[in-house]
Amino acid sequence: MNVLAYNAYYSPENASSMYLTENIYEELAKSGCNITLYVPSPCRGVTNEVRETYKKRKNEKQHNGKLSIHRISMYREGTKTISRAIRYLLLNAAFIWKGLKTDADVIFVQSTPPTQGAMAAIIKKIKKVPIVYNVQDVFPDSLITTNITQKGSIIWKIGRVIENFSYKNADKIIVISDSFKKNLLDKGVPDSKIMVVPNWIDCNEVVPIRREENSLFKELGVSSESFIVVYAGNFGAAQGAMVVLEAAKYLKDSKDIHFAIFGGGSEFDKAKQFVIDNKLDNVTIDDLKPPERVSEVYSLGDIALITCKPGVGMSGMPSKTWSIMACNTPIIAAFDVDSELSAILKEANAGICVKPGDGKLLSEEILFAKKNMGCYSKDARSFVIANASREKCVAKYRNSIFEACKLK
Repeated sequence: MNVLAYNAYYSPENASSMYLTENIYEELAKSGCNITLYVPSPCRGVTNEVRETYKKRKNEKQHNGKLSIHRISMYREGTKTISRAIRYLLLNAAFIWKGLKTDADVIFVQSTPPTQGAMAAIIKKIKKVPIVYNVQDVFPDSLITTNITQKGSIIWKIGRVIENFSYKNADKIIVISDSFKKNLLDKGVPDSKIMVVPNWIDCNEVVPIRREENSLFKELGVSSESFIVVYAGNFGAAQGAMVVLEAAKYLKDSKDIHFAIFGGGSEFDKAKQFVIDNKLDNVTIDDLKPPERVSEVYSLGDIALITCKPGVGMSGMPSKTWSIMACNTPIIAAFDVDSELSAILKEANAGICVKPGDGKLLSEEILFAKKNMGCYSKDARSFVIANASREKCVAKYRNSIFEACKLK
């Protein structure tokens, strides 16, 4: 079977979810598929030297020749929305041109950028091949939650046209959560098209690490005798992560509680300045650690925090949840209390959701957790292995792609 695939970002670019795509292609290759993958020259999270190297490396083979990677020259991604939109459109045009000249039994495409689904639909109409569409982000809803536009705007209306066209032409749609599925069902997408597969983790790589073996304590200069509260993630429009520092401010006089924060994003400089301005000696703030250190990061904490801006949590399931639970670290989420995350934490007895955006409430819940650690499961990892392991989830992708191929 010949799989035609497209990605707007790919290794060696730095993105937290890159491993998901790599795992899928590895599984398809092991199953005997030949994958032709088109990607742009790398730009996100890479140096100019790396970028120049890959500009010259136009074609690459992996997985015993089963995965053929073809890199398309494209200017570096900027920060301005218009510049990025133009880059996406140029990239999609190049993808269409390349795809029309490539033999394929099925097209696999993901929802970043949001025009990818429509691009695949155009190729489908010409080549008459089925599409498996992986929705990692519901567009244009995500533009509203990140304050880029408002419902009813011209951008939103254009986004809905693109979204409807993508869903109509996709033969199989894989979404990452039940809330995503409900969103699509409410928009008229047939239930028979949709499969829910959570973003997984490799449970062989993400494991609990004993405190005496965790090098982060020494690196950060944090006492292993303290009650450690960990937050790892971006500070941006949708995350609502400043609530973590507000909670730390309320707890600054609790000398045995320490916050270890690993961050990035558009508001991270603001977060670091908040720590300085408020003299938060109970906070250690550092850059995000690379993915291979996720076990150390979440094993560092007695509890770990997840946050969102009010209203945003209803539209998705944070994938970091699985990594935290795989380290057997309880979770306090300043997150919409009717969300899918809240239901999973209750089912696994792995933590609790409290109203987002309320630093005082979050600080009170941290104090409660400190006094009542025994109320949480000591083996949330088993829940992850049963529901979000790499083996189970990647197999579902493989099966969906094989099933779609039969529709040709």
